[in-house]
Amino acid sequence: MNRLKIILSGIVKNNPTFVLLLGMCPTLGTTTSAVNGAGMGAATMAVLILSNVVISLVKNIIPSKVRIPAYIVIIAAFVTIVELCMKAYLPDLYKTLGVFIPLIVVNCIILGRAEGFAAKNGVLDSALDGVGTGLGFTLSLTVIGAVREMLGSGAIFGQRFISGDGMLIFVLAPGAFLVLGYLMVLFNKSTSKLRS
Repeated sequence: MNRLKIILSGIVKNNPTFVLLLGMCPTLGTTTSAVNGAGMGAATMAVLILSNVVISLVKNIIPSKVRIPAYIVIIAAFVTIVELCMKAYLPDLYKTLGVFIPLIVVNCIILGRAEGFAAKNGVLDSALDGVGTGLGFTLSLTVIGAVREMLGSGAIFGQRFISGDGMLIFVLAPGAFLVLGYLMVLFNKSTSKLRS
């Protein structure tokens, strides 16, 4: 497979948020602002790239009976590293994302890519798959967060551009569903030719 296609597949054709509808818990729970969405996406992307590489390296020495538990242990190790780094270097973002950081361990995007791609391909292709899928997830969360933040508080990335209060519904859970739904329609409509 063409290496550029591997990256573009994760961003467009198999976008985890807008096409495959994976990772909905962090998508709906952390996207109250663009910064939160970008932070959660970047953390997930780091774990995805690292776990794909390691799983691709050890796929032949893991017995098939313990394949999934072994993948979860590998993923959990990288989530712990990312969590500790965020806690040390980005404490405000770490506090904001809270419980969603440890939940990366059970994010079906990561386990799905480990089982569906990294376990069947080489190291470089697995790393590129992690980059593409991670970028797709990060861009999705950042856009959802930006729209919710803009409509909910009149700001993007914390920079206020509208005076007064925004529409509170977009900062709350119903707003997450509304924004996700409309952005999914827009994404799928605008990329339908690219995905076929």
